[in-house]
Amino acid sequence: MDAQTIIAKRIAQELRTGMLVNLGIGIPTLVANHLPPGVNVYFQSENGLIGTGPVPEPGMAQARLTDAGGKAVSALPGACTFDSAMSFGLIRGGHVAMTVLGGLQVDQQGLLANWMIPGKMVPGMGGAMDLVTGAKRVVVAMQHSAKGKSKVVQRCNLPLTSVRPVDLVVTELAVIAFPGGRATLMETAPGVSVQQVIEATEAELVVPSSVPSMQL
Repeated sequence: MDAQTIIAKRIAQELRTGMLVNLGIGIPTLVANHLPPGVNVYFQSENGLIGTGPVPEPGMAQARLTDAGGKAVSALPGACTFDSAMSFGLIRGGHVAMTVLGGLQVDQQGLLANWMIPGKMVPGMGGAMDLVTGAKRVVVAMQHSAKGKSKVVQRCNLPLTSVRPVDLVVTELAVIAFPGGRATLMETAPGVSVQQVIEATEAELVVPSSVPSMQL
């Protein structure tokens, strides 16, 4: 199973029926493909769609139906579209139960940097700052390392997205939470040892006496 699938399948287990869930650009969009049986949630795309379905099969994409990053998405029966003002009203009004966002870095206190790299052109901050501030629960979907460097760091050196800590980070190696403002190892991926996670992580991790394996 590839890294992105591991991350998406594990995050999908956090979903509960009736939730309004915002999926960010990249790995987060894959979460819709792994909804557990019997769980019915409302996926929101910040550009103005509730009722986002799985990523469409090749040849089935509708050019005008996209996520916030311009990638093709599907819409489930009963889906609704609306303008950005309404979309951000839902986000800023605290109506989003959970948001799943990508990340460039998360530090050991749970602070997220995900919207820009200094010196590189970006189209804008998007909805990340609003989502991290306004959603009831914030889950980060990202690979554990990039170019050989841990993305779970002691302190972010990229611009922070929000001063609010995230609730959960899921990588292809581990699930990390932040009780009491301390990065805590909650689960390891199948076939991955606690020691492997520690060695791959720059941040100082709190490691409970027993760490279960992800059930995918």
